[in-house]
Amino acid sequence: MALALFLAGCDTPTPAFRDVPATRIEVEDSVFDVRVRGRAAEAIRINSEYAPRLAGVAPRAVWAIERVSGCHVTALSGDQALIHARLKCSKDGPLDPAPYRCRAGDTYGGLMLGRHSKTMICDVD
Repeated sequence: MALALFLAGCDTPTPAFRDVPATRIEVEDSVFDVRVRGRAAEAIRINSEYAPRLAGVAPRAVWAIERVSGCHVTALSGDQALIHARLKCSKDGPLDPAPYRCRAGDTYGGLMLGRHSKTMICDVD
């Protein structure tokens, strides 16, 4: 019973996003629940990974947030489990979220967050 209560908290949004439905998106080895509210987003990594580092997880989170929100990420904060993002959206605002499955390509020309950059190739489920 205690384990079930502990695991239930693994995907608990922060108070600012508690009533926002999540869109689940898989990017390489990471699975995120992404929530978007206005010009802010949070991505909660819900899978287990051995010793993930923010430099490795952040580009995947950026890709997930951009796909779900339809906006560009302009700033990040957080850690390898919970990442907050500021968004720059078009005048029409964010797009409707859709489920995606992504994998790494060669180079990612977006926000650089570490030594490695990759293109993410996504398919709508």
